[in-house]
Amino acid sequence: MKRVRIEITGRVQGVGCRPFVWREATSLRLSGWVQNDHQGVTIEAQGDSDRIDHLVEVLSDPLRLPPLMEISSIRSHTIEVLSDENDFVIRHSQSDNTGEVTEVSVDTAVCADCLREMKNPADFRYRYPFINCTHCGPRYSILRAVPYDRSNTTMAEFEMCPKCGGQYRDPADRRFHAQPVACSTCGPKIWLCDSQGGTIVNDGNKVIATAAGMLREGKIIAIKGIGGFHLAVDAFNESAVQRLRQRKHRDDKPFAMMAASLEVIERYAEADAAARSLLTSPQAPIVLLDRKPNTSGPIAPSVAAGTRSLGFMLCYAPLHHLFFAEPGIELLVMTSANLADEPLICRNDDVLSKLSGVADAFVMHDRTIFRQLDDSVTQIVDGKPSFLRRARGYVPSPILSDEPAGKDILACGGDLKNTFCLAKGRQFILSEHIGDLEDGLVYRHYTRSIPHLRQLYDVRPEVVVCDLHPGYLSTQYAHTLEIGRVIAVQHHWAHIAAVMAEYQIDGEVIGLAADGTGFGTDGAIWGCECLIASLNNFRRFGHLRYYPLAGGDLAAKEAIRPLMGLLNETLDEFDWLLQRIQPDAAKRRMIAEQIARNVNSVPTSSLGRVFDAVAAMLELGVVNRFEAQLPMALEAAADFTCRNEYPFELIEDPEQGWLIDLRPMLVSIAADIRKSKDPSRVAAGFHNTLAHAFFELARQAQQQTQLDTIALSGGVFCNRFLAERLIGLLKAGNFRVLWNERVPVNDGGIAMGQAAIAAAAVRRNSE
Repeated sequence: MKRVRIEITGRVQGVGCRPFVWREATSLRLSGWVQNDHQGVTIEAQGDSDRIDHLVEVLSDPLRLPPLMEISSIRSHTIEVLSDENDFVIRHSQSDNTGEVTEVSVDTAVCADCLREMKNPADFRYRYPFINCTHCGPRYSILRAVPYDRSNTTMAEFEMCPKCGGQYRDPADRRFHAQPVACSTCGPKIWLCDSQGGTIVNDGNKVIATAAGMLREGKIIAIKGIGGFHLAVDAFNESAVQRLRQRKHRDDKPFAMMAASLEVIERYAEADAAARSLLTSPQAPIVLLDRKPNTSGPIAPSVAAGTRSLGFMLCYAPLHHLFFAEPGIELLVMTSANLADEPLICRNDDVLSKLSGVADAFVMHDRTIFRQLDDSVTQIVDGKPSFLRRARGYVPSPILSDEPAGKDILACGGDLKNTFCLAKGRQFILSEHIGDLEDGLVYRHYTRSIPHLRQLYDVRPEVVVCDLHPGYLSTQYAHTLEIGRVIAVQHHWAHIAAVMAEYQIDGEVIGLAADGTGFGTDGAIWGCECLIASLNNFRRFGHLRYYPLAGGDLAAKEAIRPLMGLLNETLDEFDWLLQRIQPDAAKRRMIAEQIARNVNSVPTSSLGRVFDAVAAMLELGVVNRFEAQLPMALEAAADFTCRNEYPFELIEDPEQGWLIDLRPMLVSIAADIRKSKDPSRVAAGFHNTLAHAFFELARQAQQQTQLDTIALSGGVFCNRFLAERLIGLLKAGNFRVLWNERVPVNDGGIAMGQAAIAAAAVRRNSE
């Protein structure tokens, strides 16, 4: 006979952990108790020594845990045996404010058991659009505070009926302490209203049927879901999709689609085993998939014009499944309910006031969304998931470090695709996607989000870290906080550090970082860098040869500007090409003069702007109407099977290190364009040349440093053609290749890198 105290941390609250422990302990005839607390779950178990060892063995086996439960650490020690204890019980949650805080559970897709019940006419939750259990449903989006108890969620206002309450209090039931548990008698309800808020239908079944009928007619419907509202239209109806674009003020950016099944998705896109696993996972993200060849219809062309891929997700809320059970509903555009780049709308009043001129009708419900969450966006790179946007289903699960941070840290991130990151103990908590801070509403959302996540994880920052760029709003925000120490981190170092933090890398790596812009230590705009980096420091080993970039913010939109900068030494020779792209001679002269006189012009190594320039050369477009539109068009135009390359030079400069000079490539591309070469081969040659240039630069770095671990990061590596071609070359060259998998590869991941660098600095100072 012995008694042990077992302390477990990780994703252990709101996922059925306590009833699971109760069932295991009861079956083993152990006495004791299990309890939620601020750090996780604590168990005291008493009984035969072998049986207690068996309980610990079960907890240590991920395959035997409930589907959403993830244990990060298990600590156990023997304590004094109690003589007056006979049963094993579940205690009420205990809250204290010391140490690391338990992981907050994520919002997950409805499980198969709940779906079966929802479709069963004999079940009292038949066709109930908010059915859930301990294995599925909303979590983070309804959570006001920890611990995760009903009183701390937006479900507190719904008093459970006897049936729901009985399941909630029964440790043997699948809904034991499932905080959002409800039914049509006691829980949230749906209704359909017009653009003025007037009720059209309030009977649940009729709401779905009526709204589905409107979708079939080509109407735009706003549907309230888990983390906010979607705007939905029939994905096969071109006029409906165009009307949505006009009303939403989203001219070109691709729309995501929702389908009822993998079978529907695979009619239009290629989905390998990794993609299918992602699509059907409890997280249910949007997954970018290659279009199937020779399938020109029936998906409306305006859904994702000029792209190689289509974004799909499966139904994840019970309400979605009810919609897709209606006749004629097979594939819907499901895009964030907002205008342009404003934050996602999650409140009923806000959606009516802001989108009354966009949606024709609104499917409402009265479960409050406390935390708005966009859908996560992923793709498969070299057989592994890679984030483009990390939000619903993944946030706020922390990434754990082998070493504690030492002090609580706030990393403010960047200004584009902003996320922020909190560090507490071994936990690095990356926020959900916030957006582009230049929009005032997004910035206000950012400043409200930070205190909320700090409160959930009890983070009290003593160090704040930000981007090196003094003009960033996130940097300025960091300096307004009354926190003693502010650390500024170079943008591309943060990109590489994010990869290192994911993989727990000690020591140095060769970092290849490529994106649109990042403020450099020399005052130039960096964007194609080879760094020798650790979490303690970095040095710049090489980069793309500087070229002048004229026009400030306009240079990220108008492709003629980077192209003229790249060709500035031979502009007259390429006047025939420049005239095609920008017929206005006066504008060309103005840009040339800006470059010549160095007026509103900066030196840059931006690779993102090179993509813009080459896309314009191939007449794929001249303006980025949304971020990376031209680079996406260039990738879509490329023939993935083509292996041709263009010339480039790798030059060792005594002051700047190794330089990639792409001028020979641009001259060759111009010659091929003049010869009317197949644009798909030209676009492929461009990608192949970049991969080869990066590979040669990495080899030079390896020869000088003896390092063989490569970290890839930055928005340019959202380009799957380039990423996979480069990864293939590096692996063939016996490099160990790492890239972002758990955080976004674009600027949505740099806050993680900032936090890791700051944590390393804190540890150094404490030594």
